[in-house]
Amino acid sequence: MRWLVAGAMGMLGTDVVQRLDGAHEVRALGRAELDITDPESVAAVVNDVDVVVNCAAWTAVDAAETEESAAFALNAVGPQLLARAAAAAGARMVQVSTDYVFDGSASSPYREDTPLSPASAYGRTKGAGEWAVRAESDDHLIVRTAWLYGAHGGCFPKTMARLAAERDELQVVVDQVGQPTWTADVADLIVRLVEATAPSGTYHATSAGEVSWHGFTREIVSTLGKDPEMVKETSSEAFVRPAPRPAYSVLGHEALEPAGVSPIGNWRERWQAAAPSVLDLG
Repeated sequence: MRWLVAGAMGMLGTDVVQRLDGAHEVRALGRAELDITDPESVAAVVNDVDVVVNCAAWTAVDAAETEESAAFALNAVGPQLLARAAAAAGARMVQVSTDYVFDGSASSPYREDTPLSPASAYGRTKGAGEWAVRAESDDHLIVRTAWLYGAHGGCFPKTMARLAAERDELQVVVDQVGQPTWTADVADLIVRLVEATAPSGTYHATSAGEVSWHGFTREIVSTLGKDPEMVKETSSEAFVRPAPRPAYSVLGHEALEPAGVSPIGNWRERWQAAAPSVLDLG
C-alpha cells in the first residue's frame, strides 16, 4: 500500500513512518512540506495513495483557550480537507483524535460510541475534526488516543525524569486518571487496523489498565532506580491551568476485537518496553 503521513515529524508521526518503513511505500510530510489548512496544498499531495494518516494537530491545550480559531483551523479544517481529498483519491482516511473529546466526568471507560462532551477549546476543535472526517469520507478510521509519550519529542516521562534528577521530592496529581500510551504502540495499532481492513468507524488506541499521573510518575522514578517514595500526592487544585483537564481519561477498546485487531497491552508492561528508548537509557 501507498501511505501519506501528514504531521510526519511529530512524536507520533515519526513512529508511524518508522513502523511503515520497509513494509509499505510512505510519503512522509511535515509542516514545511504540507500545510493541511490550505486546500491547494492538500489537493496537490493527496493523490496516487491508498491511505492518508493525519498526525498533524494543534496540541497546545492551554493556548487553544485563547486561540481557538487557530486550533480549529488545524484540528478541524485541516482534517476536513484531507478527508475530502482522500475520498476523491479513493484512499482510506485515518484521523488521530483524543480523549479530550470527553469531559472526564465518567467513572468507567468511555466507549467508542459515547456522545462527545468536550470541556475545553482543544476538545471542541478535535471533536469538530472527527465530525468533519465522518462527513467527508465514508472510508475512514478515527483513532482516539491519550496520555502519549515517545522517543521523538517532549513528553511527561522525560519531564519527570529531568525533575527527578534535580529535586529530592516531586508533587504529582493523584486525581487525574488515564492510560499512559507509547506512540510506537499507537503507530502499530494504526497500521494493524488498516492492514486488517477494519470497518470504517471509531477506535481507541490506548494502553490497557489505568493509573493516576502520580502512580505513573512512581513507575517512571522506579525505572530510573530512584525511590518512588520521593513522589508525593497532590491534587489538580495545586496546578490550575487555563484549560480543564479531564479527571477520568480512560478509553474502552470494545471495537477492536470485532475488527480482528488486538488491543495494546497493559500500560505498565508497555512502559517497561518503552522506557529504554524514551528515556535514552542505553
